Amino acid sequence: MIVCVCNAITEAEVREAARGGASSPETAYGSLGCEPHCGCCLTYAQQLIDEERTKRPQLRVVAA
Repeated sequence: MIVCVCNAITEAEVREAARGGASSPETAYGSLGCEPHCGCCLTYAQQLIDEERTKRPQLRVVAA
């Protein structure tokens, strides 16, 4: 699914950028060599990023 029509960025690309550490649409798009233009996609892109960031496994500290 296309998230950003202006840059032809897909949902998979946004999710991958989030898994790579992007925490905002601007940083996700920047990692893809783009930047937001009209801004219509930013809310949805942020939702995708937030979903991916909550999926990250939490590190557990084990007492020695």
